[in-house]
Amino acid sequence: MSSRAHPHVAVLMGGPSAEREVSLSTGRECAQALRDSGCRVTEVDAGSDLAERLVALAPDAAFNALHGRWGEDGCVQGILEWIRLPYTHSGVLASALAMDKQRCKDVYRAAGLPFVESRIAGRDEIEARHVMEPPYVVKPNNEGSSVGVYIVQEAANGPPRLATEMPERMMVERYAPGRELTVSVLGDRALTVTDIVTEGWYDYHAKYEEGGSRHVVPAEIPGDVFAACMDYALRAHDALGCRGLSRTDFRWNEARGIDGLILLETNTQPGMTPTSLSPEQAAHVGIGFPELCRWLVEDASCDR
Repeated sequence: MSSRAHPHVAVLMGGPSAEREVSLSTGRECAQALRDSGCRVTEVDAGSDLAERLVALAPDAAFNALHGRWGEDGCVQGILEWIRLPYTHSGVLASALAMDKQRCKDVYRAAGLPFVESRIAGRDEIEARHVMEPPYVVKPNNEGSSVGVYIVQEAANGPPRLATEMPERMMVERYAPGRELTVSVLGDRALTVTDIVTEGWYDYHAKYEEGGSRHVVPAEIPGDVFAACMDYALRAHDALGCRGLSRTDFRWNEARGIDGLILLETNTQPGMTPTSLSPEQAAHVGIGFPELCRWLVEDASCDR
């Protein structure tokens, strides 16, 4: 992107995914932060005419505030590459790999990173019998924000009954007990570790509703586990080919020490309200929200 002092930025938000409302919230917050940093901003609710609208607007860069399918799975990134509009966050390949949870684990395996066992199964098979010994988790392979997550407890009498809107093929993942930790990577720097404290599973409610969770920044955990989280997040970011900002989520079974730390997934489009996990971590290391959003715009490019 050009280094002009007051760039025109199109903030891409909304879209057709299951996370539309979260994206609209992220987009509004980022748009205001970019205005506060001196940018000229146009908010764009992404639809099927997105390419045509962006060509007509001719902004200097696109700030990707989309979440979920189409926004963070490589689809919108492909559109932006096609029209040669510089954009924020990860490119086509990294976005597609990270969004496909099973393929993301293939990358973790190749990079020597610890992760939890899982497999892909059809909904008929999942509903007919226990695909693996309980406890286990059933979730879509290519959605974010804990959308459509089922936890099958050890005492469960039978397999789960899935909602009709769930996809035909889903991930079945060994349940990983322990604490929920997360690390954001900005550029080539791991920021810090957050301990996410919640009463139960860190689900959609815990992420986005008031009082759903509490964030301890930095996490009060042993130094070797803290250092491993930072190292693993940076390695995951690099192995997937992420750009700009990413966030890697962990489970840590503290009874097992460092051996109890495993990666769950890497998010290439982390939530971006001032109280979201990544902006909280940026603030902890001295990067304010407008500065963070402006950094992402200055980092925007094609061929990511």
